[in-house]
Formats: sequence, C-alpha cells, structure tokens
Amino acid sequence: MFIYPSLLIMAIGLAIGIERYIVLNKARSENRKLWSHVLPMLQNGRFKEVQNVTANSDAAIGKIVNYGLTRMQSPGRREDFDAAMEEGMMEIVPRLEKRTHYIATFANVITLVGLLGTIMGLIKGFTAVAQVNPAEKAEMLSASISIAMNNTAFALMVAIPFLLLHSFLQAKTAEIVDGLEAAKISFLNLVQRLKAEQSTGAR
Repeated sequence: MFIYPSLLIMAIGLAIGIERYIVLNKARSENRKLWSHVLPMLQNGRFKEVQNVTANSDAAIGKIVNYGLTRMQSPGRREDFDAAMEEGMMEIVPRLEKRTHYIATFANVITLVGLLGTIMGLIKGFTAVAQVNPAEKAEMLSASISIAMNNTAFALMVAIPFLLLHSFLQAKTAEIVDGLEAAKISFLNLVQRLKAEQSTGAR
C-alpha cells in the first residue's frame, strides 16, 4: 500500500525535474543569443538601441542589462550601476532556482515512506505469522519480509536518481548565474571604458 504514495511522489518529482530542465535550457539559450546580439552594440556605445532591445526581451540577461542602462540615465559611479544590476539579479536568480529544491526533498521523503512501508509490512507479517501453524511460519515469514523490503528497495531506486537530478539542475542553474555575473561585469567594464574615452575626448 505504501508503493502508491511513492509512485505519486516519483511522478511529481519527475514532472518538476523535466519542467526545470526545459526552463533552464531555454534560459541559457536565450541569454547567449541576446548577449551575442547586444554586445557589439554596447561596444559601439549604442546604449539607446540596446535599451530598446532589452526592454522587449524576456531573457534574464536582458532584464539585468536594462536595469543597468536605466540607472545610467542619471549620473552615478560604477558602484551605483552595479547595485542596480544586482537588484535585477536578485529578482531573476530565485526564478531560476524555483522548485529545484523540491526534488531533493522528495528524495528524502520517498526514502522515509519506503522505510515506513517496510516497517509496517514487517509488523503486519509478524502479527500474521503468530496466528498460523508452526509448519507454515518460516515460509509465510519469508514471503512477508520479501514484500516489506520491496518498499525500501523501490524508494531507494527512486531517491538516488532524484538526488543526482537535483545536483544536475543545481549545476545548470549555477552555470547560468555565473554567465549572468560575467555579462554584468563585462557591461560595467564597457560602460566605464566608454565613459573614460568620452571624458578624454571632451578635453
């Protein structure tokens, strides 16, 4: 009977894992595509064009760059632009990490459900054995223990891949966040360099 809750947890965990994999793959692809599109514009100082492109983009990197460009409308130091873009990061990173932690939780829960099923099965088996003919006890006890242990075996077969899936999704999320951080630093360096060139040219 404890197999059914385990199957339900497995189905929910798999659905979350597939959804997160699709979302993270899409986010990485969109970020790379948009960054390769706007980087030449940024290098040429075409900030207005970049702002128009990023304002209409759903890509995480677009939102972060747009935060920085919006902050550039008013005078400020590099730290001010950095803080504005960090605000964008704080909004985006939780979306990337959303629901991933449930997979690790489900791995722990399904293990405990399996153990509970095994314990309940053993209790039921020993109770039943106590009331049967001594000649049948060994055979019945063996069958009861086998059925009870199936709960733990099934739970572990699901929990171990879930833990690996959780680590994989975390690594994928970290890769995207690192890419966003790298793009943020590149943007700030470009802005600082262009401002320095403008200030030198104005003299």
